[in-house]
Amino acid sequence: MREISLRYSAHSHQALKEFGRIIKTQFILTYLDDLELRQRIEKQLNKVELANKFSKAVFFANNQEFQNGSREEQEISTACKVLIQNGIVLWNTLFLSHQLSNTSNNEDRDAMLKAITSGSLLSWQHVNLQGEYDFRQSAANGSSFDMSRILALRLG
Repeated sequence: MREISLRYSAHSHQALKEFGRIIKTQFILTYLDDLELRQRIEKQLNKVELANKFSKAVFFANNQEFQNGSREEQEISTACKVLIQNGIVLWNTLFLSHQLSNTSNNEDRDAMLKAITSGSLLSWQHVNLQGEYDFRQSAANGSSFDMSRILALRLG
């Protein structure tokens, strides 16, 4: 009886493998035939690659590897990396929203909206990731965001 079960299991496994090949073949044929699908997939792959580059830029030390430390220390380091990434994305969002709220020309505003929606907030080239930071002094550029104008963008 046990031998029959094993044989049945092996046949079931082979049948599932073949079924998976059918699904994979259908996807490949659809992918080759559908330009829009290929473009959507490429766009998503580009986003994933950009996110990976962003992560590596923030966690640049030791070839992006934890050298030592307990699991808890590694989790704290990972949480700090995510916090820094979120801070950069928040800054980018606020800055672009501020620029958008201060654009009165409709053509310029539409062009800016198109650029923002087709781009990504995962941009970090303007951030000094390897410098010294002194938070005791006020910012040199004195820039502050008018949150009421930024929030009005959502309503307008």
